Amino acid sequence: MQKKNLRGFTLIELLIVIAIIAILAAVVFVALDPSSRFKKARNARRQSDVENIAAAIVTYQVDNDGSLPTAISGMTAGSHIIGTNGSTGCDSGCTATTTQAACVDLTSLVTGGYLGSVPVDPTGGTTATSLKTMYYITANATGTITAGACIPELSQTISVTR
Repeated sequence: MQKKNLRGFTLIELLIVIAIIAILAAVVFVALDPSSRFKKARNARRQSDVENIAAAIVTYQVDNDGSLPTAISGMTAGSHIIGTNGSTGCDSGCTATTTQAACVDLTSLVTGGYLGSVPVDPTGGTTATSLKTMYYITANATGTITAGACIPELSQTISVTR
């Protein structure tokens, strides 16, 4: 009668393999740094939103013989947060140059078909009855528009001038 030699893994061998896998997983997790990846993704969305806002305003200008939407042409000097009116102090917390007490309402660009919807910042905007997008807009006397994000992450400035 032959004796079969059954060989398996010992408990020590299994524990060593599990420890090595755990160490490798920790190294990969730290190397990928998911929090900075999320911040980069939110900044990419902000950049896209700002470009869409600026493109919608320029398209409106082209279609209307160079005039700006009423909400923008009626702004006082300085930068203003984009949103719906109804909230005093709407510009607080955006930039040092914000001056208007109420938001600049760009819903006319949505109803006119120039913008799909008024974008809202992925982390700081509100969509309640008084929309505060945390995006700002600046228009100067020559018709140049600057749209930007109030709270970009990773020490990045996000703005588009057209």
